[in-house]
This record gives sequence, structure tokens and C-alpha cells, in this order.
Amino acid sequence: MISRLIRRLERYDVLSDEEKQVLTGAVARVKEVAADEDMVREGDRPTESIVLLDGFAARYKLLRNGKRQITPLHMSGDFVDLHSYIQKKMDHGVMAITPCRIGLVPHATLRKITDQHLHLGRLLWLHTLIDAATHREWLVAMGRRPAFNQIAHLLCELFLRLQTVGLTQEMSFELPLTQAELGDVLGLSTVHVNRIIQQLRAEELVAWRGATVTIEDWPRLQEVAEFDPTFLNLEREPR
Repeated sequence: MISRLIRRLERYDVLSDEEKQVLTGAVARVKEVAADEDMVREGDRPTESIVLLDGFAARYKLLRNGKRQITPLHMSGDFVDLHSYIQKKMDHGVMAITPCRIGLVPHATLRKITDQHLHLGRLLWLHTLIDAATHREWLVAMGRRPAFNQIAHLLCELFLRLQTVGLTQEMSFELPLTQAELGDVLGLSTVHVNRIIQQLRAEELVAWRGATVTIEDWPRLQEVAEFDPTFLNLEREPR
């Protein structure tokens, strides 16, 4: 049920059979969440953390004028609010971008894991550190990269993250976001997003048909994005 979470953590370090069993048994219940439905709302005090089993989700903040900024995107294999175990009160919301299936892990279980399975606790800590590193990359991209380079960087990031959990086919992956949702990710207007997608196609960097993105020139896309995957911690080593 949480094979993609296990696959993601195994990218960082070797998991023992016992640790895999602990993770599998941590999910107390499974729930379906409709597209555009909140999993967690700003101001909530969750007693469970959510593992995304299937689908795409996003953390977000709403401004008084109704405008929305999506911070990170989440995919199958991600804890979307692991930090709520320590943070307690949520300062942002988490919503389903597509229909999602989620696993709920009680905070009491997370406490037991961190107390009794120290290596596994460190890997879950690393999970939150990579979330923070991803935030930094997005901040740099929005603040200093031109929109074309910013979108290229996002595509590189998503491709590698999806590849890690087995959700790519060769150089293709599904990105089921509307251009308006991409605008909320990138801080750009829908019109601007559409222009950049057309430019990516025209320069033969990607083919973008519906929700399917195919990277046609991976080295050049990374070059355009100035993409360094260090922040994703994809090298397996003792933690």
C-alpha cells in the first residue's frame, strides 16, 4: 500500500525488512479525496499525517484577495504534512489536485517510530529536509530565474521525483495540472504559462500533449534550467 514511500526512502539509504514492515503497519486507515478537496486546512491541528498513495496534491496559501500560491507539489510516495507531527498547528492548507488516495498515520505512531526505530526516524527527518530544500529552489526560481528557465527547472525536478517512485515511462510523465494551476505554482499568469509552454515546444525541449510531458532533450533542458539535483538527495548513502 505504501510501496512508493518505501521506494522513495530506499533511494536515500537501505531499509531493513523490519523497517519496511513498520512503515507498512503505520497506516491506520485509507481515504479517498476528491480533486480540489482539502486534505488539511490552514489552522487545523492534525493528529495524523498523510501519505499520498495515489494522485497529485499541493500545499498552498490563500491571500485576502483570493489569489492562491501553490508551494510544493506532492505525488504518490510523499508525506504531505509530516511536519504537522512537530509543528502542531498548520500555517497552510493541503489540497488534492487530482482525485487522491491517502494513508493516515497517527502522530502517536510517528512518535513510536522516532523513539524506537532511530534510523527510520532519521530518514523521515530527511524527508522534511528535502521538502525545505525544494522550497529554497522554488524561491530562487521565482525570485531570480526568467519564467522560461523557471518552468524548465520545475520539469526537471518533477521528472526526477516521479522517476524515483516509478511513475515515469522512459522520458515521459503525467502532469495533470491545468495551466491556471501551473500559474499558481509559478506565480505567473495563465497567458504567460501558455506562451512558455509553446516556447518549450518550439525549441524542441519537451513535447506537451494534454497531461503527458515528454522530455525531448534532457541535457539541454537541464542546462536551460541550471538544474542541480543535489537538493533532492538522490544518492544512497548511510544516514
